[in-house]
Amino acid sequence: MSELDRTTLDEPPTEEDLEVIARQLGRTPRGVVSIAHRCPCGCPTVIRTEPRLPDGTPFPTSFYATCPKLTGAISTLESEGLMKSMSKRLAENEGLRWEYAQAHDDYLRRREELAHVPEIAGISAGGMPNRVKCLHVLVAHSLAAGPGVNPLGDEAIAALPDWWEGGCCSGVSAVDDERCDSCPKHHPLPEAEDEAEDDGHAGGSAA
Repeated sequence: MSELDRTTLDEPPTEEDLEVIARQLGRTPRGVVSIAHRCPCGCPTVIRTEPRLPDGTPFPTSFYATCPKLTGAISTLESEGLMKSMSKRLAENEGLRWEYAQAHDDYLRRREELAHVPEIAGISAGGMPNRVKCLHVLVAHSLAAGPGVNPLGDEAIAALPDWWEGGCCSGVSAVDDERCDSCPKHHPLPEAEDEAEDDGHAGGSAA
């Protein structure tokens, strides 16, 4: 497997991308603007979303991690206490606080590029700029923006294992404990009638 690529992306999602994301999340993705980062296997890892969803709901999380193997690995870091140690350092280190505040400003700036939503003005995500509340948000921001933008997101990425090892989309899915196999490029889907015939039902459900 190749190493993690930190190249920043702003790619319009293809129909295949949207299908992969739906399978990763276990629901139909909403408000997807672009693919912000890809796994070494080529599947979407982070998406960029509209700050207001199609139903009108304000959505502050501009960068959203979708890969279930990645999100599972991040959850493990959270359970091991990484957020607590980061928060302690944030309280003690003035330089780190300044860098984290800059990350907060970067997040807001990138979201404003898409649209201004008064209900979430000045509110970023993940606890920025004063707390470490969600590593998933910080990692997604770092993968989307590139190295050197979010210091704690970069630290979390460095602490992650190579989640993509074992093959394309072979981790635990967002909806069950079976192999994800969510990439139709590497794991072609059967025809709809074949799937219904084999499984006894039509697959997939939308949130």
